[in-house]
This record gives sequence, structure tokens and C-alpha cells, in this order.
Amino acid sequence: MMRLIDLRSDTVTKPTDEMRKAMATAEVGDDVFGEDPSVNLLQEKMAGLLGKEAALFVASGTMGNLVSILTHTHPADEVILEANSHPFHYEAASAAAYAGVQFFPILGNRGILTDTEIAKAIRPDDPHFPKTRLICLENTHNRGGGKIYPLEEIQKIRALADANGIAMHLDGARLFNATVATGIPPADYCKPFDSISVCLSKGLGCPVGSVIAGSKEWIKAAHQNRKRLGGGMRQVGILAAAGIYALDHHMDRLAEDHRRAKELADAISQIPLFEFTPSAVETNIIVLPIHDPETSPEEVVERLKSEGVLVVPFGPGEIRLVTHIGIDDKDVARTIEVFQKLFGE
Repeated sequence: MMRLIDLRSDTVTKPTDEMRKAMATAEVGDDVFGEDPSVNLLQEKMAGLLGKEAALFVASGTMGNLVSILTHTHPADEVILEANSHPFHYEAASAAAYAGVQFFPILGNRGILTDTEIAKAIRPDDPHFPKTRLICLENTHNRGGGKIYPLEEIQKIRALADANGIAMHLDGARLFNATVATGIPPADYCKPFDSISVCLSKGLGCPVGSVIAGSKEWIKAAHQNRKRLGGGMRQVGILAAAGIYALDHHMDRLAEDHRRAKELADAISQIPLFEFTPSAVETNIIVLPIHDPETSPEEVVERLKSEGVLVVPFGPGEIRLVTHIGIDDKDVARTIEVFQKLFGE
């Protein structure tokens, strides 16, 4: 039977045997009462890692971003973010529906905005305009092909935010990919932000969950917003144990995902149909442009699927591949072989 090589996303990972054992033996309690020791430990570990006072376990990255936006804003406020960011594209307009805020999207360079670009979007103090309350950045940037946000640019944006009394939130779903790739400690990357959301179910290989972090006062308010969204769960330590295991065992191995992504990119870039600059691949995401207008992303996806390689269409004329804990060197070699077989001529 053909082995499927699933490169659609790093969300398709399954818990390792060791992670399953940690989940099965997790000490649990009622987290709504604050009595689940595994959840409490995960929150303490994540807060310490990110350099924040407190943290809160949430069901998903979308919930993490929504709870954060709710906690920072009031209805009719405005949030500045990049035009290809996850909250703008993939979160079902939840911030509009539940927080009542307006987004001001700015098209960046592979998801990266500069302080100069953001400065132009900050509203003046005038009754005609909404209040600019929050700046959201994404690191790494999904639709930017796993682009790493330069820390020096973040620091410039923080100075701008401080000068204008604006809070900053980081959608750090793949933050640890950035920290492993750059060697910059997570706390250093998070210092400019008032809040951070980190996903456990992507590169870290957990089955579910994210964690948000900030000051104690901010987390207390976020906790109530999580409750309003139905996010108060009970013996959730079974899930938190997966996060604890991942923080202890799956962080450093993200470098393997990056190496494999670059190996794939180097080989596929030699095929004229997908010719691109492989150095653009900085972490575990590869966005491949299709140079033949007669060849649709859907066609490429189906041809690869027929050979047991799963990828996704990623906008007009592009497909996306993502390496993760479920992909090994044999999978990379086989994927390259399939691309060369199908598209090499």
C-alpha cells in the first residue's frame, strides 16, 4: 500500500507514542476551578519561556487570537495588521463578529510590515475615525511562506506603538520556528508585545491547543473572555500534558523541519514549472509559484496526490508544502522523485 506523504500542513501531525503516554498518565483536575495541575504547569512553563507574567491555555490558535483581540479592544476600535495575516484571512471574521472591531489591513513584503507603513495607518484623534487600539503581527508568516519577522523591525514598531498608546499582539502560531531558525530566545522575540498566541498543534506536534501569554492583569481579563467564548474546559490536563511534552522534547527538532524544507526547495527550484529562489524558504513552509498559466494549482495537487504526495492550493498560481514531525528524510527523497517524475520534463 502506498505511503501518503502529507505536506498539506504542520497541523496534520499525530502525537508520538511518547506523547500519548504522557497524555495517558497526566495528572488532571477541574481547570475551570484552576485545579488542573497539568494545565497550570503548562501555563507556567509557557509564561516563563515567553518572558511574560502569566499564560492561559486555549482550544485553538483562532481562539487565542480572538481572545487577545477581545481583551485589548472595545467595539468600534481599529486593529492594524498585514493584509495576508491569519486573523484577516482564516479566522472567519471572528474579530468583527465578537469583538466588534474593524481591521485596517496593509499589504506587506511577504507579510512583513515596517514602522513607516504602520505609521501611515494610525488614525488621528478625530471623531470621524475609529480609535487605533492594537497592532497585530504574525511570526512566522504563513502566507509569506514561513517568513521570519526581523526582531529589529518589531522593535521599531514597538517604539511607534508606545508613542501612540497602542498595544501590540503577536500571532506567534509558529513562533518557535522563528526562534529555532534565528537562535533568538523566545522571550527576546516576545518582549515588544503585550500579548502572544503560540500554537501547540503545528510544529510542536500536539493534537490540539494554543497558549496565550501576557501580564497577570491582562490574562485575568483574557480568562473571562475565554469563558464567554465557551473555552472553559474541565479535565483538560490530558491535552496540556501533550504541550508540556512538546516543550520539553520537540523544540530543537524544528531545525530538522527547516533543513528538510530547504532540501525540497533546492531540488524543486530546478524544475522550470516551479522555478523560484530557494533561499526564500527560511523555516518549514514552501510556497511554490506555478509559471505555466495553463496549469492550475488544483491540477498540480491532483497529479501529486496520484503519486501519494499531498499538498494544497495556496492562492492563484501557487501551491504550498509544509514539513513537520511526521515527515522524514525518506519522505523528502520520495517527494523530490515524484516532482521530477511528474514535472521535470
